[in-house]
Amino acid sequence: MNSLSILIVEDELLIAKNLARKLEKLGYSVVDIVTSGEKALHSVAEMQPDLILMDIAIKGEIDGIETAAKINENRNIPIIYTTAYADDDTLERADKTYSYGYLIKPFKEKDLQVTIKRAIKKHQEDCELRELLAQAKETEDDKSRYLSIISHDLRTPLTAIQSSAELLEHYSHKFSEEKKSKHFNRIYGAAKTMTQMLEDMLMLSKAESGKLELKPKALDGVDFVRELVEEFKAVATNKHTLAFQTSAESLPAYLDEKLLRHILANLLSNAIKYSPEGGTITVSASSEEGAIALRVSDEGIGIPPEHLAKLFDRFERASNVGSIKGIGLGLSIVKQAVELQGGKITVESEVGKGTTFIVTLPENAVAK
Repeated sequence: MNSLSILIVEDELLIAKNLARKLEKLGYSVVDIVTSGEKALHSVAEMQPDLILMDIAIKGEIDGIETAAKINENRNIPIIYTTAYADDDTLERADKTYSYGYLIKPFKEKDLQVTIKRAIKKHQEDCELRELLAQAKETEDDKSRYLSIISHDLRTPLTAIQSSAELLEHYSHKFSEEKKSKHFNRIYGAAKTMTQMLEDMLMLSKAESGKLELKPKALDGVDFVRELVEEFKAVATNKHTLAFQTSAESLPAYLDEKLLRHILANLLSNAIKYSPEGGTITVSASSEEGAIALRVSDEGIGIPPEHLAKLFDRFERASNVGSIKGIGLGLSIVKQAVELQGGKITVESEVGKGTTFIVTLPENAVAK
């Protein structure tokens, strides 16, 4: 028998009672059945369940996702969403509440049992991680902060991967090819985000330990930048326009290709990320007295003046970024990559009008 206590949030009483019977048959204890988000909040405070089965489309002023977000503000209770549909926008909203699973109606008893077991296991692992982080934070050093921020920000893409994988595993036979493709793309996008974060962590670690090596090679700055901009056109949203400008036919240089790619890729990613309303992102390349000058300009949210002085510090993020995801490591690493090649980076910005980063690199990073 299971000692797990479960709260059911479902506004269709017949469905709720049928679900309760299945749970009790599996040995779980149903502590309450409620029909709205408001009642769910009251029941959570009174009953303190071990797990919540939350219908997304419940009646009342707040839906299941909003209810879960409010519960998560004060409680550490795993929540499994139940829904009759799972469109992409709903999944993205649900992922932000760190859900522990999805059940698409009508679901079988076996799916219910498997999803609950996975949710409990995942919740236990999260609790253990929080405990480890709490212990690490006691030292109040950069490493504890670093671990805390990274582990937190890895959860969002991990949740996206898990939710889409579970839905494909259990319900792919019900999905159209287009819906399957969207879930695969969702998994791919989340994995790409995690890969970039891990690459940033690795590069920062190498830079701080003095192991970030400079490996320059001959390249043409014009061709290099133009090709990178073309790559980013494929990942930018349809709200963004990417443009490359130069008056030079070629810009011969002797630079570290990997570091140069990291610099520009990070600046382009930021330009897209911090221009949520879209606009034109312009990249330009020119020659300036034995150096190559690269500019990346956007029409985004801009950077508050008080934040400009600490923009390249680790973990720093501007006060106006809102819910835009990020861990505040990218620009710190970019600055180190620029300086390792003997260059410098500056920024010009105005809140609400956009930002321009200017990277100046010597044509020869080291003597040939």
